[in-house]
Amino acid sequence: MTDAALWQRTWPAPAKINLFLHVVGRRDDGYHLLQTVFRFIDCCDQLRFSPRDDDQVVLVNPLPGVPADSDLTVRAARALQAAVPAARNKGVSIALEKHLPMGGGLGGGSSDAATVLLALNTLWQCGLTHSELETIGLGLGADVPVFIHGQSTFAEGVGERFTDVAVPDAWYLVLVPPVAVPTPEIFRAPDLRRNTTTITPTAWRHGQGGNDLEAVACRLYPEVARHLTWLRSLPETSLTAMSGSGACCFAEFATEAAARAAHGVLPPDMKGFVARGLHQHPILC
Repeated sequence: MTDAALWQRTWPAPAKINLFLHVVGRRDDGYHLLQTVFRFIDCCDQLRFSPRDDDQVVLVNPLPGVPADSDLTVRAARALQAAVPAARNKGVSIALEKHLPMGGGLGGGSSDAATVLLALNTLWQCGLTHSELETIGLGLGADVPVFIHGQSTFAEGVGERFTDVAVPDAWYLVLVPPVAVPTPEIFRAPDLRRNTTTITPTAWRHGQGGNDLEAVACRLYPEVARHLTWLRSLPETSLTAMSGSGACCFAEFATEAAARAAHGVLPPDMKGFVARGLHQHPILC
């Protein structure tokens, strides 16, 4: 693909779900130690990039209530400029088409940041490895590295150590409760379980484990509990859980038809969408 074609390309930023999420401890600096399996789904934000004649990073359509300087897409581009001397005099305008809910536990902001790093590494010809990009990404947020890693993976630590795992083909009904759940609020809760027994990536099996953040989110946000209860009443689902720190919840199905049938009986006061599970980040496909 030519340089011009790369600049004209639309770059996807997929959602993730957590097939399980355990809090297994806490570091002295306050960061929680986690074990989780990340899976991507085919619901994506979309980003486009335009070169500039100066060294500025400009988000052309800032999100309501989010200052541009605080937006992860802008921060990611500036972090890459700072890390690569040859990129310091390069600028970019970023157009973000937002589809993933904010505060939903689907990793939208982290995924956007990762796509910025992956795209600009190519567009600016930085030549960084994925490992080097993951290091930059970790400075932006704990979930950013997994989107750069780009595979279904068992993650540990604060979310930066990966062991790739096989997960079955599946479809998901993802519900979006009408609340935004702030991740720090969940991790600050005194009743959060922080001592779940660790498991090894090789011992983990699909369907094993739960989400330790779920009980706190359901207590603080009854809408999350209500949506989960409805999902767990469905037939044919093999796995039901909250993703990340919420608020989004999902049910897994073996077929698209089963997922769409469940979506077809969704109560009128609930919103959701059907998505296919991915084995790789779409940029890598």
